Amino acid sequence: MVKREMREFGAYDSVLDNYPKYVVSMDKIPISRDGIIHMNLIDFCLKGI
Repeated sequence: MVKREMREFGAYDSVLDNYPKYVVSMDKIPISRDGIIHMNLIDFCLKGI
C-alpha cells in the first residue's frame, strides 16, 4: 500500500459503524478499498452522493 493511501484510508480503519465512508481527492483513478468509497473531487461536486 502506498503511503498516501494509508494516510487517506487509515483514518477509517478504526471506525466500525455502518455509515458510508468517502475519501474525496483530486485523483482520477478509483482506489476504493475495504468498503471505503473513493471519489474524485470534481465528480463529487457535480454528482454528490
